Amino acid sequence: MARKTVVVSDLSGEQIQDGKGAKVRIMFDDARSGSIEFDVTADEAREIGRKGRPFARRGRRPKNS
Repeated sequence: MARKTVVVSDLSGEQIQDGKGAKVRIMFDDARSGSIEFDVTADEAREIGRKGRPFARRGRRPKNS
């Protein structure tokens, strides 16, 4: 018997299709508060992202081959 995991948005409750989701993580300045993570659809993530500011990716740039 095969099992399928269904991911549902924590904000709207609608099903998130494969490749159409995002995770939103909230980290508090106070380390004791920990962090909170939401599963959301891509559209919901864009809506939340409009209220924030862009953040550069971290790490090394890939080598040119």
